[in-house]
Amino acid sequence: MFKLLFVFAVLILSSNASVQDFCVADLKGPESPAGYSCKSVTKVTVNDFVFSGLSAAGNTSNVIKASVSPAFAAQFPGLNGLGLSAARLDLAPGGVVPFHTHPGASEVLLVVQGSITAAFVSSTNTVYLKTIKKGELMVFPQGLLHFQVNAVGFNSVAYVFFSSSNPGLQIMDFALFANDLSTKLVEATTFLDEAQIKKLKGVLGGTG
Repeated sequence: MFKLLFVFAVLILSSNASVQDFCVADLKGPESPAGYSCKSVTKVTVNDFVFSGLSAAGNTSNVIKASVSPAFAAQFPGLNGLGLSAARLDLAPGGVVPFHTHPGASEVLLVVQGSITAAFVSSTNTVYLKTIKKGELMVFPQGLLHFQVNAVGFNSVAYVFFSSSNPGLQIMDFALFANDLSTKLVEATTFLDEAQIKKLKGVLGGTG
């Protein structure tokens, strides 16, 4: 029995082992569901494995008073194929990242300045809500709707980490009101009144 378990363990480890050290993204090629194709190893440099794009604050002068600066494979080619990525979240006073989902990854949020009220909603509509302070973390399971709101009267900053080099993003408010779906159909599927829908479409740039 122990010998059989050992064989299975070896087979599992072998099946999960990488056949190459890395696959730096060739950003000149198309992106597929599996990621980017690999840049030739002869063209790979140390700069492919270093990214400084999260060092500066993002622009929060927008309707949600928030900025998300990504370090995904498209910005940080060395992440391609490694199953992880990161981003910087800046929230001005009153800032919010509305209900959204990452279909391709789970997320860990680490607050480094201020406080952020965050929550996710399970498939049974249970809400898991907490105000996260500096130095604390919160995890958001893959695919579940979640949000972040600045909980203090000054800028809050967090770094987020994902279990994919391309986690994907869909913001519910923009999906509903920043498109060209007719107001009548949005009204029928959301139970909101026509005036409210037209107001939200106007704010978020939708038509119809």
